[in-house]
Amino acid sequence: MTVVAFDFDGTLSDSEMTVLLGDRCGVADDMAEITEASMNDEIDYAESLRKRAALLEGLSAADAQAAFDEVELREGAADLIEELNDAGVTTAILTGGFERGVAAALEREGASVDHIVSNRLPMDDEETELTGDVDGPLIEGTKDDALEDLADDVGADLEETVAVGDGANDLPMLQVAGLSIGFEPKPAVEPHCEVVVTSMAEAREVFLEEGVLPEN
Repeated sequence: MTVVAFDFDGTLSDSEMTVLLGDRCGVADDMAEITEASMNDEIDYAESLRKRAALLEGLSAADAQAAFDEVELREGAADLIEELNDAGVTTAILTGGFERGVAAALEREGASVDHIVSNRLPMDDEETELTGDVDGPLIEGTKDDALEDLADDVGADLEETVAVGDGANDLPMLQVAGLSIGFEPKPAVEPHCEVVVTSMAEAREVFLEEGVLPEN
């Protein structure tokens, strides 16, 4: 296995970016409800993402950045990413979440990955507040295409890839990857996972067992 692609919200991070943003404008409960429905495959992911972004219209740039600054990596995630990088594994984050939150969390832990594919929340022309729109390559949840493109870029076969995710929008990449790992997966997702883990330590054990990481 030469490529490991992680989802972010609910996988590498136990933060939920849209909920943190929603806290800043009093719509966190609405955000959480929409997110849960989407992750359980009860509503279309693109529809859910646009609904959540619309609730954030008018949120100030300062409040948005403050929310992104609250995004944190899960315990052990930074160490696991570093170990994969040191082993020569191509690491990636494929997320329907937002690049500024991902960047803030990685920077705080001094972590880095080889590739990040994510969405964005545009600001108005004055860069003072969110427009309520969303743009980016993963609005439609096409993580299978993103994983295939990544494998092509690094000259790897899909059989050499690992996908790690938890929600319905991760299903496309979980279904095409050589190894699919569910991280505390939602009920609609678990049947499609070859392995289920509940911590980064457990994920590391799987990587060792599967030869993704070398035994010491």
